[in-house]
This record gives sequence, C-alpha cells and structure tokens, in this order.
Amino acid sequence: MIDWPFDQQENCAAITTKGIVFEGEPILLVFHDADDHGWQFLGMGAFDKENSAIVSMSDIVKLDSTVLEVAHMEPGWFASREHVGAKWNIEKSKDQGS
Repeated sequence: MIDWPFDQQENCAAITTKGIVFEGEPILLVFHDADDHGWQFLGMGAFDKENSAIVSMSDIVKLDSTVLEVAHMEPGWFASREHVGAKWNIEKSKDQGS
C-alpha cells in the first residue's frame, strides 16, 4: 500500500457526482476547499445537489488513481484537465480567499 498523500484520511468523505461514481464519467476538476480542507472531485458538467454523491477519499482513488497527482494541493487551490491522461493544471481558487 502506498503512503496516503492527502491531508484527509482515507475514510474521510469527499464530494463527487453520481455520474462519476455510477456511470464512469471522468474526474476533470478537483477542488481542495479552503474553509474545511475538504475535497471535491467533479466533471466538467454543471454540478447540482441532486447529482451529488458522497464517497470516501479511498473510493475516489480507486475510481481514478491519477487524482493522487494533485494530492499535494494546498487548501484554496483547484486542478483541472481536459481529459483523463492530460496534465493537471493547478491554480489558486479566486473565490476561496488568499
């Protein structure tokens, strides 16, 4: 087993979408929230509460281990990519403070 690189434990809840969990949609956006240090793993489509899903951080890694590449992101930052296999672009989130 690898050393766990995220600042949240493996069994900690993460926000994602039903499409990612149940339909195999790709993870294309990752947010590391400034306020609670939580993580969000999303696609590029519109996000709404009815489409949301809560899973463990380890479940996310099982669905797409390439998210490990952005585990070092500080709170208040996000990563995006155009498709699975593309390079992650990491930026500071404008709406999460300085």
